[in-house]
Amino acid sequence: MNGAANGFNGSHGDNGLKILIVGAGIGGLTAAIALRKQGHQVSLFEQSRFSSESGAAIHLAPNANGVLRRLGIFAEDFGANPMRWLNEMTPQSAPKKCINLDGPNKLWQHPWLLAHRVHLHDALLEAATSPHSEGPPAQLHKSSRVVDVDAENAAVIFEDGKVVKGDVVIGADGVHSVTRKRVGGDKFQPYGSGKSAFRFLISKKSVRDDPLTSKFAQKDGELLIWYATDRRIVAYPTTNNELLNFACIHPETETSTTGAGTWGTQGNHDKMLEAYKDFDPAVLALLKKADPETLKVWKLLDMDVLPTWINNRLALLGDAAHPFLPHQGQGGGCAIEDAASLSVVLPRDTPPGEIKERLQLYENIRMKRANRIQEFSRIAGMDLKADVKFDMIENTNYNFGHDEFDNSSQALRKWMWGELMTGFFSGPKISHDRPENYHLGRMLTLQSSIARDPSIYWQMPIAFGPMPGPRQDFSGKSRPAEESTFTTASIKFKTSRTLLQNLFPPNSTSYKFKSPGTIAYASISQTTLGKMDWLGGSGYRHLGLYIHGVEYTKNNGDIISGTYMPLLFENLTDPIVSGREELGMPKLYSSIDLHRREKSCRINAGWEGAIWGNFVWEGLEESDPAEDKGSISGEDDDGILVYRYIPKVGYAKRGEAEAEYPVFVPYAEDSLQPQPKRIFKASKASFKLDPMNWEALPTLHHIITRLAELPVYEVMGGKIVEGLGVPDVRAAQRIE
Repeated sequence: MNGAANGFNGSHGDNGLKILIVGAGIGGLTAAIALRKQGHQVSLFEQSRFSSESGAAIHLAPNANGVLRRLGIFAEDFGANPMRWLNEMTPQSAPKKCINLDGPNKLWQHPWLLAHRVHLHDALLEAATSPHSEGPPAQLHKSSRVVDVDAENAAVIFEDGKVVKGDVVIGADGVHSVTRKRVGGDKFQPYGSGKSAFRFLISKKSVRDDPLTSKFAQKDGELLIWYATDRRIVAYPTTNNELLNFACIHPETETSTTGAGTWGTQGNHDKMLEAYKDFDPAVLALLKKADPETLKVWKLLDMDVLPTWINNRLALLGDAAHPFLPHQGQGGGCAIEDAASLSVVLPRDTPPGEIKERLQLYENIRMKRANRIQEFSRIAGMDLKADVKFDMIENTNYNFGHDEFDNSSQALRKWMWGELMTGFFSGPKISHDRPENYHLGRMLTLQSSIARDPSIYWQMPIAFGPMPGPRQDFSGKSRPAEESTFTTASIKFKTSRTLLQNLFPPNSTSYKFKSPGTIAYASISQTTLGKMDWLGGSGYRHLGLYIHGVEYTKNNGDIISGTYMPLLFENLTDPIVSGREELGMPKLYSSIDLHRREKSCRINAGWEGAIWGNFVWEGLEESDPAEDKGSISGEDDDGILVYRYIPKVGYAKRGEAEAEYPVFVPYAEDSLQPQPKRIFKASKASFKLDPMNWEALPTLHHIITRLAELPVYEVMGGKIVEGLGVPDVRAAQRIE
């Protein structure tokens, strides 16, 4: 232990916070990596001479692997291999279910890997402590047994009486946590679940070379499960498919152990064979290959749900907060997610005075998800005789379809937005008071002609009469637009669903993607309109982001499918005003300049000369419009989903909504259907977004910054469509 461990006072400044992590297992080390990248000074205290991670494998499902990859940890580099097959069998090896996972795995942004725990731990330790990684290296203190925590003063106390003070304490000290006592007291202690598990690794080559067992080593990346009524065997490969990892779960009464719940308890080889004596002889041959000297037995522990994970400046993560049964392989994954969340809510500039609130935010973000997966794991591990229904696909989608960096980043944004609102304005941030007849009543008092013809659109200022626009002329009559022209240039790309869903309306759970995967599709689409009668024969341009494959669930349970448009830029004031007021469209101003040539097209979007977007179509070749399927935007959608928000007037009403509701534009009900005449497909399409800074984009920086966060995994295609007929979007309708 160096001088820092003799005691230092926590402080905040250019060097970030001083963060003390108790425990240097997978969760603690992941937190150390993420927090050092934020610029904090991290100290790790591990009671052993080295971590207790031992010879076993670990699932790095897409939700956990995605966090590691964003921290620069690529498990393939140290031998992790993909999970490709799931094979469920009876005790006599009769097939129950065999699933090729290559198809399902395409749903996920990150691969599902099977890694060796020791190799993972070594990689995490290197990333946490290396002087060559981003941020100040974490300081690891071995043989440092923490016996207590001062949660109010963010201090840890060691068995020799020494005290170390910091700004934050993170309890990552596992199922037998000491730090947990300062959160839940002595009431919350782990207890036996009724099951224990033998653990061991054997060479896959030894299985393949044995005629009796070779059938279990024919496929790479295959997870094997033998189910009996009250016991099971789980085996899967790791380390480049060279080792098979076994977890043999059985009633704990058959192999009573000392050192309950610890990974390193010596197992009895004969007892293991006795526990599975009624299984297929080939399975017993597998078990006999275990080395009795390295065989371990692990009592599977559970614990009642903690009411809180935090106390002042102390927060728990991983098994210290939520011990997991192993039946879904998510214990380590949830600890990794906890670490990511903590790093997000504690950026480098976190004021010490906000630490308690930030830790509360961390708990709010993580507790429901961790407890839900914890319950899934309990159900998945129940004996077959319990006859419990368990939807593996639904639970897998929930487990895997999550990116905690994206989720926590959005939660922090909402929290910051809320802080700004409550800090400057009185009253609730958002009002759901939606007087149905407010606008009509207000207009009736000002302009009686509305009552005579309620179909006329009125806009401010109403004292001058109805406003001419795309849906009516100066007398209120409809305007035909069959001869108006359009040219739509679109780029469809594959990106992160978890980032796209952060662009759904805040606090709304009604919007979701049809697919549970973490990969989704979106398009950037720019349209140039011409020969618009309502503009005296001229036109304008708009450019929007379109998020495909979205569903809106109404209060009555009905589902509307479509493309969600979070914003639309236009280069002319008149359509911006009419679209926002009459249709509820999320329109903003941007300059949109187009350079079109025979084989290429380039578009720049900007504000007062500051170019924030550059979009390019190259190698344009004309194709047959009859062969091109889908809408102008490139997707076979039912319509466009948007969200209307109008604030109340008055300083005291700031932050409250005058109108706030979802809107849907069904293509089939619009005023007319556009008629494509020529279609050009690009051999290459690309775009770049540059948010610059607040000085360059004083009203758009926050928006372009969010758009620029979207990763482009793959450009699916680019095209330009020219045609006649411009619908006036009068079909727009309030959903609820």
